[in-house]
Amino acid sequence: MTKAIKLLTALPPPQRERLMALAREVSFPEDSRIFEAGGTADRFWVIRSGAVSLDQQVTELHRVTVAGLGAGDLLGWSWLFPPYEWDFGAVAFSPVRAYEFDAAAVLRLCEEDPELGLMLVRKVAEVLAHRLETTRGKLLEQYSIPRRSPTM
Repeated sequence: MTKAIKLLTALPPPQRERLMALAREVSFPEDSRIFEAGGTADRFWVIRSGAVSLDQQVTELHRVTVAGLGAGDLLGWSWLFPPYEWDFGAVAFSPVRAYEFDAAAVLRLCEEDPELGLMLVRKVAEVLAHRLETTRGKLLEQYSIPRRSPTM
């Protein structure tokens, strides 16, 4: 398994500073739902401390946790792609402190600074690739059929 991509530390200092100028510090109490799949994705977060679980509703009564996120991780990428709706849900597994970014402001910054925009899209793509790999593994683990032992 590949190592998680930490968005802010992956950006060079000048681009990180420009992005951080748009950050707002927020917190979420333990067990609070941060967003639900299908909701409007108009912001994203970089987790400072705490833990967040990404989940998917698979039946009316059953959710599957597909990933756990912690300090330095990007929370939310759906703001970057139409139709700008969350693909998963997210819940604070513990008290969470995070930097929150308004998607429209970040997209304007990316238009003003195409180099930052390209770097940001590449880093988000790396995060997506890692999350896809992790989610695939968790789903295979969750739904794999145990092999039966050969009988003698």
